[in-house]
Amino acid sequence: MSSDKAKKQEAIDAARNRIRSNRSERTDIHELAKSIVDGKRDGLAKGITLIESNQPEERESAHELLKEIKSLSNNSTSSLRIGITGIPGVGKSTFIEKLGVDLINEGHKVAVLAVDPSSRNTGGSILGDKTRMEKLSSNEMAFIRPSPAADTLGGVARATMEAILLCEAAGYDRVLVETVGVGQSEISVRDMVDVFTLLLIGGAGDELQGIKRGIVEMADLVVVHKADGDNVQTCNDTASAYRNSLHLFPQPKGEVAVEVLTASSLSGEGHDKFRSSLNSLVQKWKENDFFSSQRLKQRTERMEQHAKDLLFLRMKESKGGIKAWDELEQQMNEGELSAFSAAWIWANKKK
Repeated sequence: MSSDKAKKQEAIDAARNRIRSNRSERTDIHELAKSIVDGKRDGLAKGITLIESNQPEERESAHELLKEIKSLSNNSTSSLRIGITGIPGVGKSTFIEKLGVDLINEGHKVAVLAVDPSSRNTGGSILGDKTRMEKLSSNEMAFIRPSPAADTLGGVARATMEAILLCEAAGYDRVLVETVGVGQSEISVRDMVDVFTLLLIGGAGDELQGIKRGIVEMADLVVVHKADGDNVQTCNDTASAYRNSLHLFPQPKGEVAVEVLTASSLSGEGHDKFRSSLNSLVQKWKENDFFSSQRLKQRTERMEQHAKDLLFLRMKESKGGIKAWDELEQQMNEGELSAFSAAWIWANKKK
């Protein structure tokens, strides 16, 4: 092993050991589940760490925890899951902090799952969002959890949906999911939330903002952010341009037209309107049954994805599985097999 590879492996091992050190060696699943349902933030943090783990020996514990949570939780909380995306610099963290504080003032408990960019070497999260959301992170009615996105498609941590379920079991009825940035794969967050919000910058076109048409089509609410100072008119013009362009898009699945708003998280201007539009949208979706049907579809899709992941891992961890994988990967890299053929042979190998 080369010196650079050895250093990278040491960093990975160190990161994993840091994660393990935050857990007791023999976790009492019932007690952990009870602490989560009782609303204890340290228990919630520990539970999310467990379900995010990639360690094979902890998958069964994660399964038992989710089962225990299901039996202890009365599921009486009417929760709302809100995804928020936008390019770096659009002000996602300031928008989320203002929104979170306002929701708490309205009597809600707010959880923020901020999916941070992470080191490819250590897999660790930068943890920048806690430092940027000082007011929210210090509020006892809020819970902020930065999670490493690592190599997960769409910038959403592998266990984000399950983290949402744990937050809801702990009594957080408003769960905000902040994504890494904007890209074609970023729309995967749409499959985990009820309402997908896209933040834009005033005066910048789609090309400059890195916005793909697919992202805009997925948006349920669009907010042109930082509408303050000398930028107010520019933001209004941008909002007007997006309103006009959205008329050319297909009818949204929820059959409610997408609103384009402006807001400033410094002055607070536009935030009341955003929450009003958010509540109105959800109410309309509940009346036409889109809200419940969307959640059902999401659960089905997550089950399918988890099944694929678990079956892949089980096969790879089976006797001879890793060796067979490595051999086929080498043949593929040498041009002897296509990626599909290599996968086909491996998936159909005799046990």
